[in-house]
Amino acid sequence: MKVVIIGQQDFGKAALEAFLANGDTVMGVFCAPEKEGSKPDPLRLAAQEKGIRVVQLPSLKSEDALATMREMAPDIGIMAYVLQFAPQEFVNVPKHGTIQYHPSLLPRYRGPSSINWPIIRGDRETGLTIFRPTDGLDEGPVILQKTVVIGDEDTLGTLYFDQLFPLGVAALLEAAQQVVAGTHQEVIQDESQASYEGWCRSAEAQIHWAQHGKFLYDLIRGCNPAPGAWTTVSGSRLQIFDVRWHPFRTFGAVQGKIGTVSGFTDQGVLVTVQGGRLEILRVKPEQGKKVDALVHAREMGWSEGLRLGD
Repeated sequence: MKVVIIGQQDFGKAALEAFLANGDTVMGVFCAPEKEGSKPDPLRLAAQEKGIRVVQLPSLKSEDALATMREMAPDIGIMAYVLQFAPQEFVNVPKHGTIQYHPSLLPRYRGPSSINWPIIRGDRETGLTIFRPTDGLDEGPVILQKTVVIGDEDTLGTLYFDQLFPLGVAALLEAAQQVVAGTHQEVIQDESQASYEGWCRSAEAQIHWAQHGKFLYDLIRGCNPAPGAWTTVSGSRLQIFDVRWHPFRTFGAVQGKIGTVSGFTDQGVLVTVQGGRLEILRVKPEQGKKVDALVHAREMGWSEGLRLGD
């Protein structure tokens, strides 16, 4: 196949390498311009190292983008982690159109933080979708889907890097082969089942200790490593990453008020919550790096009864 990769970062790089390893010809790569002071885009670097044409335009809606895509004349376009808007005139240029990766089971969890939210909501499964990009956000016909289980201890990081990332790269290659061969099917998304979730950012990642412990456990997992669930201790922000959930049945009767430190283990700090206790294992203070929670607690002189969220 003659393909064009539209994407960025490590996922775009992995997609590029997968198609090259498959023996396909990559006619060029479109990736967003890097912001001043940011790290070099891994996709751009990989393409340049392999002598592949790289196009960095501030907008894919421009005449330059359209003319360049026509000049490349690919069989299919591959959208692999794209934050720029790609208009229909642009994505329809390749002979067999363009396909796009989205890390959820569309039409559920349309939007930019589609890996965070299923974990935060306590879902037991999620997945990925390869679909046709349209002018609507994540609304195009579905070509291929893969389902993955969300484990009890999965975080945003493990779910993405261990499952959705590698499966997504393989699914893009599989779907592209089907589309070019004409063996694929396209299924219109059921709008009655659709949901849209916005960004999971700092405001959404704040811990409110009055909420049930299981909800807080899922929130912290769904924000680990980004954006990082957080609380305050004596007015300073503290991000919380690795945690364990201990319902009442595993620890017996729990002492202490909601949102207060109620004990210490060999590995972490116990905080009383509705339904049990959370064992905090790793934190990041406002002016510091990630550290074991027990080390931080000792350095700061934490004791039982300390209230979090103040």
